[in-house]
Amino acid sequence: MNPHPPAPTCVRHPQRPTGLACTRCGRPACPDCLRPAAVGQHCVDCLAQDQRSAPQMRTVAGASVARTPIPFVTYALIVANVVIFAITAAQARSLMDNYYGSPLFSRYMLVPRLVADGQFERVIGSGFLHWGPIHLALNMFALWVVGRNLEPGLGRSRYLAVYLVSLFGGSAASMVFQDQNTAAAGASGAVYGLFGAITVLLIRVRQNPNQMLILIGINIFISFSLPGISLSAHLGGLAAGTLATVGVLFLPQWLNARTPEAVRAIGWASIAAVAVADLAVVAAAVATLA
Repeated sequence: MNPHPPAPTCVRHPQRPTGLACTRCGRPACPDCLRPAAVGQHCVDCLAQDQRSAPQMRTVAGASVARTPIPFVTYALIVANVVIFAITAAQARSLMDNYYGSPLFSRYMLVPRLVADGQFERVIGSGFLHWGPIHLALNMFALWVVGRNLEPGLGRSRYLAVYLVSLFGGSAASMVFQDQNTAAAGASGAVYGLFGAITVLLIRVRQNPNQMLILIGINIFISFSLPGISLSAHLGGLAAGTLATVGVLFLPQWLNARTPEAVRAIGWASIAAVAVADLAVVAAAVATLA
């Protein structure tokens, strides 16, 4: 009979003898596999099981709370706009007049008559073009300021969807109210949509929205006052983004949705409804111009 039985070994590292054990499951574990707990120490397997069984934290939009709060979608949109601007500037061989001599700019700027002729890609593509670096810088700065706060609240996919339906809404309004042979471009419609979206979010979480309302009012006044600014695109984007976000944040509450799945489904249905409305406006404008 062996008077000295072998020391227990770590369940995760059988080659390591240990005199320690998890105070929760009782299994032997080495120091590398144990973590301090309120009482004793728990092994990494018990901690992982706790994380899997813990309820997932969600935002008011029903989105999972991101472990990393970095607004990746906002940064990706900024990069996309900057890259497209760089391409147009290279094609035009001019940083300031990137819209002259750029085939990409000519192909995607919004001209209602050309959209009515079947060039529907201009409706979305125009939202990634900008008239010079100042136009680009203003829109991208606004996108960065608003997006980094709005994206975590809506969740990345809903945030991107609201951005796109706002862009679509701005183009749809331009199709109706803009001269049929006048060109328009810029992310302003999408940015205005995000202005409306973050205002709705502030109201939903019971924070004061006055600063955003004042900012929206000032920007609309500027759009009225300065020539060459597409007021219709700004208002169309603002309306689309606001309505879509009301559907995401308030409609599930009004319909008494009780599960995260129902909240998400109602939110996505609201965004889809705004997109369909945008499409209907574009179709009506095309029918008028045809």
